[in-house]
Amino acid sequence: MPRPCRAAETFLLVALLTLSAACGSRLPESDFTSRPPAPATGGGEPVRVGIITGATSPVGGDALTGPRDGALAYFADLNARGGIRGRRVEVSTCDDGGSGIGNDACVRELVDGKRVLALVATTALDYAGAARVSRAGVPDIGGQPLGPAYDTYPHLYGIYGSSAPRTGREPGWNGVLTGGTEVYRWFRRELGARTAAVVSYNQAASASYARLVTAGLKAEGYRVVPEQVDFALPNYRAIAADLRAQGVDVVFDALDAHGNAQLCGAMDAVGATVTAKVTNVQNWNQDVPRDYRGAPRCRNSLWATGASRNHDDTAHPAVREFRRAMKGEPLSQWALEGWAAAKWFTDAARSCPPEGLTRACVERFVDRPEPYTAGGLLLPVRFERLPEPPRTRHTCLSVARWQDGRGWVTQGGDMNDNCATVPQLPYRP
Repeated sequence: MPRPCRAAETFLLVALLTLSAACGSRLPESDFTSRPPAPATGGGEPVRVGIITGATSPVGGDALTGPRDGALAYFADLNARGGIRGRRVEVSTCDDGGSGIGNDACVRELVDGKRVLALVATTALDYAGAARVSRAGVPDIGGQPLGPAYDTYPHLYGIYGSSAPRTGREPGWNGVLTGGTEVYRWFRRELGARTAAVVSYNQAASASYARLVTAGLKAEGYRVVPEQVDFALPNYRAIAADLRAQGVDVVFDALDAHGNAQLCGAMDAVGATVTAKVTNVQNWNQDVPRDYRGAPRCRNSLWATGASRNHDDTAHPAVREFRRAMKGEPLSQWALEGWAAAKWFTDAARSCPPEGLTRACVERFVDRPEPYTAGGLLLPVRFERLPEPPRTRHTCLSVARWQDGRGWVTQGGDMNDNCATVPQLPYRP
């Protein structure tokens, strides 16, 4: 079944969110409140779920809250329509502050204290409590895999699925994960890209991810132009000038949001035009006009790739339902995936008999061999537990391009048909 491996991309995200804290591109927010679910009709004990989010992490208040907000919107809408067989879904949120200590405290509060039936849409920079969740047998459904936990522990089900054994010992296969080359294949096949730049900081995490991207690009036959930014004294203008001189078609990066905006501004200033400036799913949001306001040419060459349906694809009924329920809240790909995670839990709960809504029953639905799509919002998600890492995989891809006045415009046709069989490259998280 087609399913892209997003592990390499989330490895990038952890590195870049760490860098965001260092460069101060966003300030933390101190006041976060959860929208309380609307009352459901009917009787019965509420169905208790928990959401852990690094809402006040050093990377800034709105960096990690999209999945939480999407899940809360889903549950509020669900309760307004009667809940799960008349039982209200009672959502407890916990801010782990982006730290391992805070995360473990949240797990204790929700799992041991409030005894939630499941966790939903977890978004944790340091999922230190993952082993405790697994030991308690609490299904964690649709979490963002910002670290290796979702490829390590049983009972944890990341939003993109997993092929790893998940024995609770080492991540992946004896500490090795794999990342596919589907993104690089797509830009070569669809846009004719042949020369790619990889821009990174002279910082360990950024440079490590850049090496992984470079390996994938070379496997797909690109000429690769490496560019390194001095983290302390960045000279984006010099890098932009070299991109122009080298005839670069497509730019991939291991930079944070602030660095990306600075690079785009420099590219416009020196007249460096590329076919595509590729960003990741976490930046696939409505903040583009604000973040790239000084770089209109580069802004309109921004592309994003992922494993979920474009949140601006209003022709799709599931996307329209998501947008309606968000009711003016910020729209993003992560919010859509949080919504999908909440729907996943709800579909699992509805599969259980009224008198048998248990963790085990919910998990049977999530862990079944049939792939899950959240009504077409996700590429088919499944959990395989392969004994060995795959060498190749048939993967599909969701692709969108930013266009002023139109937002994110889907590219390449429907994501379920936008597929290729690509190599899986090993790496250690």
